[in-house]
Amino acid sequence: MRNDDTMRAVVCHETKLEVAEVPAPRPAKGQVLLDVLSCGICGSDLHARVHADQQADALAEVGYDGAMRTGQRVVMGHEFVGRVAAYGPGCAEKIPVGSTVVALPLARAGEDVHAIGISASAPGAYAEQVVVEEAMMIPVPDGLAPEVAVLTEPMAIGYHAVRRGEVGKDDVAIVIGCGPVGLAIIGMLKAQGVRTVVASDLSPGRRALATTFGADVVVDPRETSPYEAAGDRGFLTGVAARVKLGLGAMQKLRPLPVPWHVVWRVLDRAGKTAPARPVVFECVGVPGMLDGVITQAPLSSRVVVAGVCMVPDSIRPTIAVNKEIDLRFVVGYSPLEFRDTLHMIARGKVDPRPMVTGTVGLDGVGNAFDALGDPEAHAKILIDPRSSATSPQQPAVPR
Repeated sequence: MRNDDTMRAVVCHETKLEVAEVPAPRPAKGQVLLDVLSCGICGSDLHARVHADQQADALAEVGYDGAMRTGQRVVMGHEFVGRVAAYGPGCAEKIPVGSTVVALPLARAGEDVHAIGISASAPGAYAEQVVVEEAMMIPVPDGLAPEVAVLTEPMAIGYHAVRRGEVGKDDVAIVIGCGPVGLAIIGMLKAQGVRTVVASDLSPGRRALATTFGADVVVDPRETSPYEAAGDRGFLTGVAARVKLGLGAMQKLRPLPVPWHVVWRVLDRAGKTAPARPVVFECVGVPGMLDGVITQAPLSSRVVVAGVCMVPDSIRPTIAVNKEIDLRFVVGYSPLEFRDTLHMIARGKVDPRPMVTGTVGLDGVGNAFDALGDPEAHAKILIDPRSSATSPQQPAVPR
């Protein structure tokens, strides 16, 4: 039986992961204590284990100085589902104790707000218990298994990226990289009714998962360009083609009985003058990948960067300028996107279950990190603090 003063948790320190007895968390004002039922291992956790200082430096530059550093002892884990165990003082307590909930991974510590599982000041859910903000807690709809609800957080990442991409149903969406983020984006694109989704990955296993998530065309980029895989959609591939298109338009408009600029203005307001272009989601995050997308994508492509490159990288702005590439970077999600994602999963509008490829207990987290290095073997591994599994087992995710 667990000692109420301590709990078991996986601690990251100096890039090492170890199971330790740590002080049991206590909810402060407005906070709630959860018994962790399941927690996903995120790609950002893999990065943070070895690149914590670089990540912390970058976040400090944009205004958050509480991110974990290599020398700190940190309990990671921000993708979680839990059962309400106790309320702290000053809570409304509208959700009964014993209810299954998810929560946005943000928690107060004094006057500051910290990212749960990414800060030493807000221990995460690689543990038996975790503290969350009552205001950020959302009940899991009846009938949705915790092992599925735990995927709300990574799927919300995909939903936010799709919304930032402003993808229309008739647009061609191209997803580069079919790890968990890419899969979430593919699932959310199809949930939003996008008719043509092209997925590209070097891994046969991840290409198979992309098909499962609904991708219409799946390619190995060593054999087929993802930008050509959807067929001829009228995309412009060179600056000369754009100039020729403009010249051709003027030749057609000049003979009309009304001034050419009047017609052009009407067409422009109707959205008929912009060249056809895909929306490209870069979900790899390795050096050179973004520059490769900018170089290979059609003119005027909208590129949504969801992959997190943890080291300095470079692009050639002159290429992006001459092709008028629209770059958008994404992180996180809003509370509404998080809530809506949970309910999309509960209604069956999007099915994230195939993403889960294994489950471990706390004692198996180190082995799970190693296993996630093989894209043919695993995509998403869940941690069940009640499990004794020391290596990834067949997922107990209801099908």
